[in-house]
Amino acid sequence: MKKLEEIFAEKLLKVKAIKLQPANPFTWASGWKSPFYCDNRKTLSYPELRTFIKIELCRVISEQFGTVDAVAGVATGAIAQGALVADLLNLPFVYVRSKPKDHGLENLIEGELRPGMKVVVVEDLVSTGMSSLKAVEAIRMDGCDVVGMIAAFTYGFPQAIDAFAKAKVPLVTLTNYEAVIKVANATGKIDNLDVRTLEEWRKNPSEWDR
Repeated sequence: MKKLEEIFAEKLLKVKAIKLQPANPFTWASGWKSPFYCDNRKTLSYPELRTFIKIELCRVISEQFGTVDAVAGVATGAIAQGALVADLLNLPFVYVRSKPKDHGLENLIEGELRPGMKVVVVEDLVSTGMSSLKAVEAIRMDGCDVVGMIAAFTYGFPQAIDAFAKAKVPLVTLTNYEAVIKVANATGKIDNLDVRTLEEWRKNPSEWDR
């Protein structure tokens, strides 16, 4: 029986929300060269997949974090998914900007939270974890308790694992790097040589350049 992480990996690969190009690497916004690219926002264009993600995110939140008072999405990638989750759970929703607006009320958090609320943070993907944890810090500064974060995908970088542990933020994801590579290899999208390339990249992504 397939695990959720493998089922979801198949779905992401099918709609090309995840692309693997070991022979023709992508360039991330950070400048890193990468044979792996993930854009979960693409899933919003597929109603059946969008619903699948919404339901699974809500199920995992209920199982892993219990009762929560509000849902927060990390801008911009997780705003839509976070709003869908909050709607299904019938909870208040806010989203957290990467930096305050430069006009008006100069909000960092859009929406309303009350001190003492238990908040679950929704993220579309986790790479180094820095932007995700900045959102957590903003919510905590607002007087709320972040019970955990749920994301559609994580690269599983060691620095992210360490950062989440240090920040004391439980992280749960629907799928992950290992599951995607396993499914892609099993379905013939990549071969064993590609797998080795992808494994080498994740060991030191900031320095990797094929």
